Amino acid sequence: MKRLSKTVARLIGLLLIIFSFSAYAEVRLPQLVSNGMVLQRDTKLKLWGWASPGEKVSIVFNGKKGSTVTGADGKWLIELAAMKAGGPYTMTIKGNNTLTLTDILLGDVWFCSGQSNMVLRMEAVKEKYPEDVANANFPEIRNFYVKNVGDVTKIHDDLPPGKWVAATPTTVLDFSAASYFFARHIYLKYHVPIGLIASAWDGTAIEPWISAEGYKGFPKIEDQIKNFTDTAYMNKMTRPRTGGFAGGFGPRPAGEPDKGTSGPKPWYAVDYVPENWHHFWLPGYWTDQGVKDLNGIVWFRKEINVPASMTGKPAHLYLSRIADADVSYINGVQVGSSGSIYNNRRYDVPAGLLKTGKNLIVVKVTNNFGKGGFLADKDYSLNAGSEKIDLRGDWDYKVGLVLPPRTAPAGGPPAGGAPAFISAQSSPTGIYNTMVAPAINYAIKGFLWYQGETNAGRGKEYAQLLPALITDWRNKWQLGDLPFIYVQLPNYMEANYSPSESGWAELRESERRTLSLPNTGMAVTIDAGNWNELHPLDKKDVGDRLALWAEHLTYGAKDMVYTGPLYQSYKTDGNKIILSFTNVGGGLVAKGNDGNLDYFAIAGADGKFVWAKAKIEGDQVIVWNDGVPNPTAVRYAWADNPDGANLYNKEGLPASPFETGK
Repeated sequence: MKRLSKTVARLIGLLLIIFSFSAYAEVRLPQLVSNGMVLQRDTKLKLWGWASPGEKVSIVFNGKKGSTVTGADGKWLIELAAMKAGGPYTMTIKGNNTLTLTDILLGDVWFCSGQSNMVLRMEAVKEKYPEDVANANFPEIRNFYVKNVGDVTKIHDDLPPGKWVAATPTTVLDFSAASYFFARHIYLKYHVPIGLIASAWDGTAIEPWISAEGYKGFPKIEDQIKNFTDTAYMNKMTRPRTGGFAGGFGPRPAGEPDKGTSGPKPWYAVDYVPENWHHFWLPGYWTDQGVKDLNGIVWFRKEINVPASMTGKPAHLYLSRIADADVSYINGVQVGSSGSIYNNRRYDVPAGLLKTGKNLIVVKVTNNFGKGGFLADKDYSLNAGSEKIDLRGDWDYKVGLVLPPRTAPAGGPPAGGAPAFISAQSSPTGIYNTMVAPAINYAIKGFLWYQGETNAGRGKEYAQLLPALITDWRNKWQLGDLPFIYVQLPNYMEANYSPSESGWAELRESERRTLSLPNTGMAVTIDAGNWNELHPLDKKDVGDRLALWAEHLTYGAKDMVYTGPLYQSYKTDGNKIILSFTNVGGGLVAKGNDGNLDYFAIAGADGKFVWAKAKIEGDQVIVWNDGVPNPTAVRYAWADNPDGANLYNKEGLPASPFETGK
């Protein structure tokens, strides 16, 4: 029996070897090297893949040829000389087999990365930009979407499966909105094909995007990365805990069922008779309307009258932003659901569901942490054709389930230190290994980066991490100081009308100071956000401002105005501080507010900031407060949401927030 087992084991081993060999018997290409790809013009190209060990591989493309022999690991790489923009072309790759790739363009390729505001698709902004979607016929603007995969244990050889897609009114809905508007701006001006590699992940910090080599000089993180190769450690730390913080919060114990679905009639049924429901004004949070500190499920209902002109046709239910999850019903039929506060609720209502006269809308809302309810200043409506019913106002609510509070462990969730357990997308190297490293052979024009929300509150760390990321990626691509253009955090959260500290302002300052690195650019968006929207819909300004920097850095437009005023230096004159700026363009202006500058604060030796008066004199701003005789520092737009900050240049581009004296 033992001999038989050994024989079987040997046969299995032999079959595995044969299978492994046959898997590489034919030339195989990485995901990026595929039909419809955009290759970088005017630079040496690297094309790579896999085949049998010792196999000869050759490429013919646009009059250029190259060949090589694979190594013992079956990998091959061929370099082709630089080529001008153009196409479409065909590429032939030969080994033991022959592959033919078609519809290939030569143009400019941008690696677009970051977190959710880079992810945010055109589909989410189609109501804001309907004409831009309808007119998105750009076969030479192409996008390669990288699916989200994380791994801290090893570098992956290839990206997850994907394909190059050209922009049409239908396909553009899956493009990142910020990167699409960037690409369109560049394409319309320079008429060169644009390729976008969309490698971004919602809710991620900057740490997982940096390679192990990029963390030299970060001893705590280096020690953490070393642990990722320890099998015993990883087995322990990747096992989900039964409580505490785990890249979120631990599971709740089983409890009572939701009364809204466990009774004789579900609360969304049209023949359910409501009893003991309470009034609620929508939009709003239930903690502000008599339901204090509730985590759980609350049901909302409203009866509306629908005119005959809105029936018999498809309609749309707009519920915008809800904290956190919802399931929504019309006349007893579920029309949509969403599990995140950050999703925009736009639910299709099939033709025939609405009826003339009385109709019932029911929304089941589940909230796990913080305030639950409906975010203010959003669209809550029912639409059919050109007609619209405003759903704001009086609703009724009833609590369906109360859950115990979710809390982080003692000391709170981790902030840059070792996590409670390993989550690849939240850990150093975890995304670089899977969504960046497999692309570094692919020549690009530069990088677009939109991230920082998850790092807000750790701005001083970001001052080291962002430069580390930039240096790391440039080193990996080995194409010199590639342009790295990033989005400064926009305005967000409630406005504070007194000078105060701000985690978002601190991170913006770290972003501003990163401009000291060569060939970097920063799109200022302090006027493009929304106080109650982590994902503001104004992505056209974002894309256009990124493109202005790209024009300046990479397209030879050296004399153009490409950004708003950037703080340069200051000097003291008695009780006044005189600020100087670069990028004043046609001159400094105070936008709106009858020409008065807002949101400047000044401090003396005690470091306490108070509001200041400010005026423009030429290309300088004079700042003072009569109660601060010996000023030492000035802040501008230093707040999460500096509502009213209005220093611009005449070209209409906003000044970056800043702090002097450090």
